[in-house]
Amino acid sequence: MSVVGPVPLGSAAQRRRVLLPVLGLVALAIPVLIALGVISTDVGGDAVLVGVMAAVLPVLPVVGVFLWVDRWEPEPPRLLLAAFLWGAGISVLGATIVNDTSTAFGERVLGTGGGDLVGAVISAPVIEEALKGSFLVGLLWLRRREFDGVVDGIVYAGLVATGFAFTENVLYFGRAFAIDGLVGDGGGVATVFLMRGVLAPFAHPVFTAMTGIALGLAVRRHNQARWTLLPFIGYLGAVGLHSLWNASAGFGFLPTFYGVIMVPLFGGLIALVLWQRRREQRVISAALPGFASAGWIAPSEVPLLASQAGRRGWSAAVRRQAGEAAADAVRDYQHAVTELAFSQNRTSPGDVSTDAGWRHHEELDALLAARHRAQRAADYPLSEAAHADRRE
Repeated sequence: MSVVGPVPLGSAAQRRRVLLPVLGLVALAIPVLIALGVISTDVGGDAVLVGVMAAVLPVLPVVGVFLWVDRWEPEPPRLLLAAFLWGAGISVLGATIVNDTSTAFGERVLGTGGGDLVGAVISAPVIEEALKGSFLVGLLWLRRREFDGVVDGIVYAGLVATGFAFTENVLYFGRAFAIDGLVGDGGGVATVFLMRGVLAPFAHPVFTAMTGIALGLAVRRHNQARWTLLPFIGYLGAVGLHSLWNASAGFGFLPTFYGVIMVPLFGGLIALVLWQRRREQRVISAALPGFASAGWIAPSEVPLLASQAGRRGWSAAVRRQAGEAAADAVRDYQHAVTELAFSQNRTSPGDVSTDAGWRHHEELDALLAARHRAQRAADYPLSEAAHADRRE
């Protein structure tokens, strides 16, 4: 079996691989800027600046949580950024247009106050969850290999929703600043930040996670009916939660809904994530002895690859002995081992299809190439650095 070498840096393929993702991210960033511009016409430039600074604060820990969830099989950073930008830009702009139209229609049909009810309880949940979920569907369609289970569904859904919440918070924080300042008679930015940034930073991610979980379950099903039904059920769950959240805020039972529904649901999501992470570790641990027997990895690497602590210690030891570039190469190799283990686990027993064989050979080639690069970068037997470091 051949080992795939790196594409020459100056090749057209390499230039496309660099240029196209950059252009895509720029295209996704433009709607974010447009959305911020629209908000500035409502609340003013100074208020938008305050809103952005306040909205960034809850984003950092929320994104950090989803990156922690994603540690066994880290998704490509450009796709994670694309998810955030999609939520912060395209989803917000699309929802604004439809929600404003729905609100105006509700006012005409139901009278004063009817538009707000229609917009908040019906239009916003249906449209916003559809727009956020469309990124996940598009990812499945265009980059199927990057979406292979419940954890990926939660991570991508969470980042799309975090992006949406960021821009929405800019509006709410900016509007509060324009009316009451940082701390005014009506509470100002401080009160709104407490509600949205401290008590409920995960509200939107929890809603959209329903769609992500359902899609993550669907990709592991080979039954067409379940493939179609599960995402729809997840979307309905997202819409239902979002609608009840908005209704509880409008009708005064938000504390009850928060305590009875949202807190237990968030706890359930944490339990699901922890269970899925343990499952992923078991999948990898079960595959490693076979990889070692086949000669794809060294037997001494099995205990190092079987846990996050072992992997971190290994890359840290290589960094001390051979530098940061070598440590990066070792992490790439560790990631390639994970990809092959997950790929084998996804393949149905007895699946001898051409696609299954092609995926296996591609993942194996990637592993062998990553191992070769790591050995060359470290100029040292791969796992020996970590074991030597332990002996010192």
